[in-house]
Amino acid sequence: MGLQDNAISYGSMLVLSLLLLLPLLAKGCDMFTGQWVKDPSYPLYDPSTCPFIRREFGCKKNGRPDLDYPTFRWQPQGCKLAWFNGVDFLQKNKGKKIMFVGDSLSLNQWQSLTCMLHSSVPKSPYTMTTEGTISTFTFQEYGVEIKFDRNPYLVDIVSEKIGSVMKLDSINDGKNWLGMDTLIFNTALVEPWDYIQIGSNFTKDMDRMAAFEIALGTWGKWVDTVVDTSKTRVFFQGISPSHYNGSLWGEPAAHSCAGQTEPLWGTSYPGGLPPEVGVLKRALGKITKPVTLLDITMLSLLRKDGHPSIYGIGGRTGNDCSHWCLSGDVVMSSDLSTINQRHHKPHQGHTHAFFT
Repeated sequence: MGLQDNAISYGSMLVLSLLLLLPLLAKGCDMFTGQWVKDPSYPLYDPSTCPFIRREFGCKKNGRPDLDYPTFRWQPQGCKLAWFNGVDFLQKNKGKKIMFVGDSLSLNQWQSLTCMLHSSVPKSPYTMTTEGTISTFTFQEYGVEIKFDRNPYLVDIVSEKIGSVMKLDSINDGKNWLGMDTLIFNTALVEPWDYIQIGSNFTKDMDRMAAFEIALGTWGKWVDTVVDTSKTRVFFQGISPSHYNGSLWGEPAAHSCAGQTEPLWGTSYPGGLPPEVGVLKRALGKITKPVTLLDITMLSLLRKDGHPSIYGIGGRTGNDCSHWCLSGDVVMSSDLSTINQRHHKPHQGHTHAFFT
Protein backbone atom coordinates (compact mmCIF):
# COMPACT_ATOMS: atom_id res chain seq x y z
CA MET A 1 0.00 0.00 0.00
CA GLY A 2 1.10 3.59 -0.42
CA LEU A 3 0.04 6.99 -1.62
CA GLN A 4 -1.71 6.74 -4.96
CA ASP A 5 0.00 7.49 -8.28
CA ASN A 6 -2.18 10.50 -8.87
CA ALA A 7 -0.92 11.98 -5.66
CA ILE A 8 2.61 13.14 -5.40
CA SER A 9 6.05 11.74 -5.42
CA TYR A 10 8.31 13.45 -2.94
CA GLY A 11 11.80 14.64 -3.43
CA SER A 12 13.43 17.61 -4.69
CA MET A 13 12.17 18.00 -8.05
CA LEU A 14 15.48 17.52 -9.23
CA VAL A 15 14.40 16.28 -12.43
CA LEU A 16 17.22 15.36 -14.41
CA SER A 17 20.09 16.97 -12.83
CA LEU A 18 19.40 18.10 -9.46
CA LEU A 19 20.54 19.43 -6.31
CA LEU A 20 23.72 20.81 -7.47
CA LEU A 21 24.72 23.37 -4.97
CA LEU A 22 25.77 26.85 -5.97
CA PRO A 23 26.50 30.08 -4.25
CA LEU A 24 23.44 31.96 -3.13
CA LEU A 25 23.45 35.27 -4.96
CA ALA A 26 20.44 37.25 -3.92
CA LYS A 27 19.55 37.64 -0.27
CA GLY A 28 15.84 37.48 0.32
CA CYS A 29 15.17 36.47 -3.27
CA ASP A 30 12.49 33.82 -3.72
CA MET A 31 14.25 31.29 -5.90
CA PHE A 32 11.13 29.17 -6.22
CA THR A 33 8.83 31.69 -7.91
CA GLY A 34 9.49 32.15 -11.60
CA GLN A 35 9.12 30.47 -14.95
CA TRP A 36 10.89 28.18 -17.39
CA VAL A 37 12.67 29.76 -20.37
CA LYS A 38 14.43 28.19 -23.32
CA ASP A 39 18.20 28.63 -23.20
CA PRO A 40 20.40 27.70 -26.19
CA SER A 41 23.38 27.11 -23.86
CA TYR A 42 21.61 24.12 -22.28
CA PRO A 43 21.93 21.24 -21.49
CA LEU A 44 24.83 21.65 -19.09
CA TYR A 45 26.22 18.20 -19.81
CA ASP A 46 25.67 15.24 -22.10
CA PRO A 47 24.25 12.32 -20.08
CA SER A 48 26.00 9.90 -22.43
CA THR A 49 29.28 11.05 -20.87
CA CYS A 50 28.15 9.75 -17.46
CA PRO A 51 29.43 6.15 -17.42
CA PHE A 52 27.41 5.11 -14.39
CA ILE A 53 24.00 6.57 -15.28
CA ARG A 54 21.18 4.17 -14.43
CA ARG A 55 19.07 2.91 -17.28
CA GLU A 56 15.81 4.26 -15.88
CA PHE A 57 17.07 7.87 -15.98
CA GLY A 58 18.85 7.76 -19.36
CA CYS A 59 15.92 8.85 -21.50
CA LYS A 60 17.99 9.88 -24.52
CA LYS A 61 19.84 6.55 -24.56
CA ASN A 62 16.49 4.78 -24.21
CA GLY A 63 15.30 6.34 -27.44
CA ARG A 64 13.49 9.53 -26.46
CA PRO A 65 13.26 11.34 -29.81
CA ASP A 66 12.53 14.92 -28.74
CA LEU A 67 15.60 16.78 -27.53
CA ASP A 68 14.14 20.05 -26.27
CA TYR A 69 13.46 18.90 -22.72
CA PRO A 70 17.04 19.50 -21.51
CA THR A 71 17.17 23.01 -22.98
CA PHE A 72 14.93 24.83 -20.50
CA ARG A 73 16.31 26.91 -17.65
CA TRP A 74 14.52 28.05 -14.50
CA GLN A 75 14.34 31.83 -14.24
CA PRO A 76 13.26 33.15 -10.82
CA GLN A 77 11.53 36.49 -10.67
CA GLY A 78 13.99 39.28 -10.00
CA CYS A 79 16.97 37.02 -9.24
CA LYS A 80 20.28 36.31 -10.89
CA LEU A 81 21.63 32.80 -10.74
CA ALA A 82 25.27 31.76 -10.86
CA TRP A 83 26.62 29.25 -13.33
CA PHE A 84 27.41 25.86 -11.88
CA ASN A 85 31.10 25.22 -11.26
CA GLY A 86 31.68 21.59 -10.35
CA VAL A 87 35.35 22.05 -9.50
CA ASP A 88 34.50 24.91 -7.16
CA PHE A 89 31.84 22.77 -5.50
CA LEU A 90 34.25 19.90 -4.95
CA GLN A 91 36.95 22.20 -3.60
CA LYS A 92 34.57 23.88 -1.17
CA ASN A 93 33.34 20.51 0.04
CA LYS A 94 36.77 18.89 0.29
CA GLY A 95 36.68 16.11 2.86
CA LYS A 96 32.90 16.47 3.34
CA LYS A 97 30.15 13.88 3.40
CA ILE A 98 26.78 14.61 1.77
CA MET A 99 23.95 12.09 2.11
CA PHE A 100 20.60 11.77 0.38
CA VAL A 101 18.10 9.76 2.42
CA GLY A 102 14.78 8.62 1.00
CA ASP A 103 13.10 6.75 -1.81
CA SER A 104 13.79 6.35 -5.52
CA LEU A 105 13.44 10.10 -6.08
CA SER A 106 16.40 10.64 -3.78
CA LEU A 107 18.21 8.03 -5.87
CA ASN A 108 17.25 10.08 -8.94
CA GLN A 109 18.77 13.17 -7.31
CA TRP A 110 21.90 11.44 -6.02
CA GLN A 111 22.58 10.13 -9.52
CA SER A 112 21.97 13.55 -11.01
CA LEU A 113 24.44 15.28 -8.71
CA THR A 114 27.15 12.66 -9.19
CA CYS A 115 26.76 12.76 -12.99
CA MET A 116 26.91 16.55 -13.02
CA LEU A 117 30.03 16.63 -10.89
CA HIS A 118 31.70 13.86 -12.89
CA SER A 119 31.09 15.84 -16.08
CA SER A 120 33.01 18.74 -14.48
CA VAL A 121 36.04 16.56 -13.62
CA PRO A 122 35.83 13.63 -16.07
CA LYS A 123 39.44 12.52 -15.49
CA SER A 124 39.28 12.70 -11.71
CA PRO A 125 39.34 9.22 -10.12
CA TYR A 126 36.23 8.01 -8.31
CA THR A 127 34.86 4.94 -6.59
CA MET A 128 31.31 3.64 -6.21
CA THR A 129 30.49 1.21 -3.42
CA THR A 130 27.31 -0.22 -1.91
CA GLU A 131 26.98 -1.66 1.57
CA GLY A 132 23.52 -2.64 2.71
CA THR A 133 21.15 0.20 1.83
CA ILE A 134 23.91 2.80 1.46
CA SER A 135 25.62 3.66 -1.84
CA THR A 136 28.69 5.91 -1.74
CA PHE A 137 30.25 7.83 -4.62
CA THR A 138 33.69 9.19 -3.69
CA PHE A 139 35.69 11.77 -5.62
CA GLN A 140 39.05 10.51 -4.41
CA GLU A 141 41.07 13.56 -5.39
CA TYR A 142 38.87 15.78 -3.23
CA GLY A 143 37.83 13.37 -0.50
CA VAL A 144 34.18 14.23 -1.18
CA GLU A 145 31.69 11.45 -0.42
CA ILE A 146 28.17 11.70 -1.85
CA LYS A 147 25.96 9.02 -0.34
CA PHE A 148 22.49 7.66 -0.84
CA ASP A 149 20.64 5.67 1.83
CA ARG A 150 17.60 3.98 0.37
CA ASN A 151 15.10 4.45 3.17
CA PRO A 152 11.76 5.18 1.49
CA TYR A 153 9.78 5.80 4.69
CA LEU A 154 12.38 7.48 6.98
CA VAL A 155 10.49 5.68 9.76
CA ASP A 156 11.12 1.96 10.28
CA ILE A 157 9.76 -0.81 8.10
CA VAL A 158 10.28 -4.29 9.54
CA SER A 159 9.47 -7.81 8.44
CA GLU A 160 7.29 -9.71 10.92
CA LYS A 161 5.16 -12.85 10.76
CA ILE A 162 2.15 -10.83 9.65
CA GLY A 163 4.13 -9.19 6.85
CA SER A 164 5.95 -5.90 6.39
CA VAL A 165 5.09 -3.41 9.15
CA MET A 166 5.67 0.33 8.88
CA LYS A 167 6.28 1.73 12.37
CA LEU A 168 5.22 5.35 12.17
CA ASP A 169 6.65 6.26 15.56
CA SER A 170 10.06 4.60 15.29
CA ILE A 171 13.39 5.47 13.63
CA ASN A 172 16.20 3.01 14.23
CA ASP A 173 18.09 3.58 10.99
CA GLY A 174 19.03 7.12 12.01
CA LYS A 175 22.41 5.79 13.14
CA ASN A 176 23.31 5.55 9.44
CA TRP A 177 22.80 9.28 9.03
CA LEU A 178 25.14 10.47 11.75
CA GLY A 179 28.51 12.04 10.99
CA MET A 180 27.35 13.68 7.76
CA ASP A 181 28.10 17.30 6.90
CA THR A 182 24.89 17.62 4.88
CA LEU A 183 21.68 15.55 5.01
CA ILE A 184 19.01 15.82 2.31
CA PHE A 185 15.81 13.92 3.11
CA ASN A 186 12.67 12.97 1.27
CA THR A 187 9.84 10.51 1.81
CA ALA A 188 6.61 9.70 0.06
CA LEU A 189 5.18 6.62 1.75
CA VAL A 190 4.50 5.29 -1.75
CA GLU A 191 6.20 1.91 -1.49
CA PRO A 192 4.18 -1.09 -0.29
CA TRP A 193 3.58 -2.25 3.27
CA ASP A 194 1.19 -4.75 4.85
CA TYR A 195 0.48 -3.13 8.21
CA ILE A 196 0.96 0.18 9.99
CA GLN A 197 1.97 0.23 13.64
CA ILE A 198 1.65 3.14 16.07
CA GLY A 199 2.68 2.19 19.58
CA SER A 200 1.16 -1.24 20.19
CA ASN A 201 -1.68 -0.71 17.72
CA PHE A 202 -1.71 -2.29 14.23
CA THR A 203 -3.90 -1.36 11.27
CA LYS A 204 -4.02 -2.42 7.63
CA ASP A 205 -4.35 1.16 6.50
CA MET A 206 -5.24 4.70 7.60
CA ASP A 207 -5.74 8.15 6.15
CA ARG A 208 -2.64 8.69 4.03
CA MET A 209 -2.17 12.35 4.88
CA ALA A 210 -2.43 11.51 8.58
CA ALA A 211 0.17 8.75 8.18
CA PHE A 212 2.46 11.11 6.29
CA GLU A 213 2.19 13.76 9.01
CA ILE A 214 2.90 11.24 11.79
CA ALA A 215 5.96 9.93 9.93
CA LEU A 216 7.25 13.47 9.40
CA GLY A 217 6.64 14.23 13.06
CA THR A 218 8.69 11.20 14.10
CA TRP A 219 11.49 12.28 11.78
CA GLY A 220 11.31 15.85 13.09
CA LYS A 221 11.69 14.65 16.68
CA TRP A 222 14.73 12.65 15.58
CA VAL A 223 16.28 15.81 14.11
CA ASP A 224 15.60 17.80 17.27
CA THR A 225 16.97 15.16 19.64
CA VAL A 226 19.86 13.65 17.66
CA VAL A 227 21.27 16.01 15.01
CA ASP A 228 23.90 18.59 15.92
CA THR A 229 22.96 21.28 13.43
CA SER A 230 26.09 23.28 14.24
CA LYS A 231 27.94 20.51 12.39
CA THR A 232 25.31 19.07 10.05
CA ARG A 233 23.08 21.01 7.65
CA VAL A 234 19.64 19.45 7.23
CA PHE A 235 17.48 19.85 4.11
CA PHE A 236 14.12 18.38 3.23
CA GLN A 237 13.21 17.90 -0.40
CA GLY A 238 9.92 19.51 -1.26
CA ILE A 239 7.08 17.68 -2.94
CA SER A 240 7.99 16.50 -6.42
CA PRO A 241 4.90 15.89 -8.52
CA SER A 242 3.90 13.14 -10.87
CA HIS A 243 1.94 13.97 -14.04
CA TYR A 244 -0.77 11.39 -14.74
CA ASN A 245 -3.82 13.63 -14.98
CA GLY A 246 -3.83 16.12 -17.84
CA SER A 247 -6.91 17.91 -16.54
CA LEU A 248 -4.71 19.35 -13.80
CA TRP A 249 -2.60 21.21 -16.36
CA GLY A 250 -5.42 22.12 -18.75
CA GLU A 251 -5.17 19.13 -21.09
CA PRO A 252 -8.04 16.78 -20.15
CA ALA A 253 -7.31 14.32 -22.97
CA ALA A 254 -3.85 13.56 -21.54
CA HIS A 255 -3.82 10.65 -19.10
CA SER A 256 -0.10 10.78 -18.46
CA CYS A 257 3.08 12.67 -19.32
CA ALA A 258 3.65 10.58 -22.48
CA GLY A 259 4.23 12.79 -25.52
CA GLN A 260 4.75 15.98 -23.53
CA THR A 261 7.60 17.98 -25.07
CA GLU A 262 7.59 21.35 -23.33
CA PRO A 263 6.89 22.88 -19.92
CA LEU A 264 3.84 24.80 -18.93
CA TRP A 265 4.57 28.45 -19.62
CA GLY A 266 3.99 31.03 -16.93
CA THR A 267 4.31 30.99 -13.17
CA SER A 268 1.27 29.01 -11.99
CA TYR A 269 -0.20 25.53 -12.29
CA PRO A 270 -3.91 25.25 -13.14
CA GLY A 271 -4.43 22.34 -10.73
CA GLY A 272 -2.93 24.25 -7.81
CA LEU A 273 -0.64 22.89 -5.12
CA PRO A 274 -1.28 19.41 -3.69
CA PRO A 275 -2.48 19.12 -0.08
CA GLU A 276 0.77 17.34 0.85
CA VAL A 277 2.53 20.70 0.69
CA GLY A 278 0.56 21.95 3.67
CA VAL A 279 1.20 18.76 5.63
CA LEU A 280 4.93 19.02 4.99
CA LYS A 281 5.20 22.70 5.93
CA ARG A 282 3.13 22.16 9.06
CA ALA A 283 5.42 19.32 10.15
CA LEU A 284 8.58 21.32 9.43
CA GLY A 285 7.16 24.23 11.43
CA LYS A 286 7.16 22.08 14.56
CA ILE A 287 10.91 21.37 14.39
CA THR A 288 12.95 23.66 16.62
CA LYS A 289 16.31 23.10 14.92
CA PRO A 290 17.12 24.65 11.52
CA VAL A 291 15.85 22.58 8.60
CA THR A 292 15.79 24.11 5.12
CA LEU A 293 12.92 23.23 2.81
CA LEU A 294 13.74 22.93 -0.88
CA ASP A 295 10.34 24.25 -1.88
CA ILE A 296 10.33 23.15 -5.48
CA THR A 297 6.75 21.95 -5.90
CA MET A 298 5.51 24.70 -8.23
CA LEU A 299 8.51 24.72 -10.53
CA SER A 300 8.25 20.92 -10.67
CA LEU A 301 4.56 20.99 -11.49
CA LEU A 302 5.37 23.08 -14.55
CA ARG A 303 7.67 20.35 -15.96
CA LYS A 304 5.14 17.88 -17.33
CA ASP A 305 7.70 17.14 -20.06
CA GLY A 306 10.57 16.14 -17.78
CA HIS A 307 9.65 12.53 -16.97
CA PRO A 308 10.96 9.35 -18.62
CA SER A 309 7.41 8.23 -19.56
CA ILE A 310 7.94 5.28 -21.95
CA TYR A 311 11.68 5.97 -22.14
CA GLY A 312 12.40 4.70 -18.63
CA ILE A 313 13.22 1.27 -17.28
CA GLY A 314 9.86 -0.21 -18.28
CA GLY A 315 10.13 0.87 -21.89
CA ARG A 316 6.87 0.91 -23.80
CA THR A 317 5.29 -1.43 -21.27
CA GLY A 318 5.79 1.18 -18.55
CA ASN A 319 5.00 4.86 -18.21
CA ASP A 320 7.05 6.64 -15.58
CA CYS A 321 5.65 10.10 -14.88
CA SER A 322 7.15 10.37 -11.39
CA HIS A 323 10.92 10.28 -11.86
CA TRP A 324 12.94 12.64 -14.04
CA CYS A 325 15.17 12.29 -17.07
CA LEU A 326 18.86 13.09 -16.67
CA SER A 327 20.10 15.74 -18.02
CA GLY A 328 16.76 17.15 -18.43
CA ASP A 329 14.74 19.65 -16.61
CA VAL A 330 15.83 20.95 -13.35
CA VAL A 331 19.10 21.26 -11.72
CA MET A 332 18.20 22.19 -8.20
CA SER A 333 21.22 23.94 -7.06
CA SER A 334 22.24 25.46 -3.83
CA ASP A 335 25.57 26.01 -2.32
CA LEU A 336 25.06 23.89 0.73
CA SER A 337 28.70 24.51 1.52
CA THR A 338 28.18 28.22 2.05
CA ILE A 339 24.77 28.35 3.68
CA ASN A 340 25.13 29.23 7.35
CA GLN A 341 21.77 28.30 8.79
CA ARG A 342 22.50 29.99 12.09
CA HIS A 343 21.79 33.21 10.23
CA HIS A 344 18.60 31.94 8.66
CA LYS A 345 15.15 31.19 9.91
CA PRO A 346 14.42 27.48 9.58
CA HIS A 347 12.31 26.21 6.69
CA GLN A 348 12.90 29.20 4.43
CA GLY A 349 14.23 27.18 1.50
CA HIS A 350 17.49 29.07 1.09
CA THR A 351 18.58 27.26 -2.02
CA HIS A 352 19.85 28.36 -5.28
CA ALA A 353 18.20 27.03 -8.28
CA PHE A 354 19.84 26.82 -11.58
CA PHE A 355 18.26 24.44 -13.92
CA THR A 356 18.85 22.57 -17.04
